[in-house]
Order: sequence, then structure tokens, then C-alpha cells
Amino acid sequence: MKGFKAFLLRGNVVDLAVAVVIGAAFTAVVSTFAVGFITPLIALLFGQHSFGGFSFTVNGVLFSFGPFINSVVTFVMVAAIVYFLIVLPVNMLIERSRKAEPPDPSIRKCPECLSDIPTAARRCRYCGQPVAA
Repeated sequence: MKGFKAFLLRGNVVDLAVAVVIGAAFTAVVSTFAVGFITPLIALLFGQHSFGGFSFTVNGVLFSFGPFINSVVTFVMVAAIVYFLIVLPVNMLIERSRKAEPPDPSIRKCPECLSDIPTAARRCRYCGQPVAA
């Protein structure tokens, strides 16, 4: 029981549980956005809300490719929504915060291997090359 308790209280298990809950809530938001805004745009372009009825018959065998097209369109819509509304803005914020950080004056680059080394170092700790002060 002690090992099970340690497993449950480990940080990454709790993080994973939080991620699943947040992911489920976010899925509902994205799905609602897709149904409320993107699907009507598809209806404007193609004249119908769903591709579910698309099919063809060969030698009496029905091939219903409409549900597959619906799934592909839904996947592309969700991926585009996540990318443009979440990933792109977060990446821009991260990039902006990186530019705001001033370089550390106590660290410089090794001219040989380009590793970060202390400014006062006379030899690179990674490649062993002598470095001018």
C-alpha cells in the first residue's frame, strides 16, 4: 500500500490527471466552437451541414465515405482551432519573453564548441580547448 500511495502522490501522476480534466473541458470548448461557427461556414460553401450521406455503390456493395470525410473535416477543424487560438499565441508569448531577458554577463560562448562557459574560464569544460580571457 505504501508504494501505491507514493505512486499516486508523485507529481507527474497528478499533472497527468489535471491534464486529462483540462483536456476534456477544452475539447468541449473546441467542439462547440466548431459546431457553432465552422460547420455553418461549411454549410454555406457546400449547401449541407454534414457529409454523412455521401456514398457510392459498386456491384451492389455500398461504400459510405461520408462519415470518413466528416471525421477528417472535424479533425482538421479542431487542429486548426487549437493551432491558431492556442499554439500560435502561446509561442508568440514565449518568444516575446525570451527576447526580454538580458544576456547573462557571467557566461560566454566557447569559440570552439559554442557551449556556455563562465566568463572567467581559461579552458572550456566541454571540449577542453583553451579560451582567451
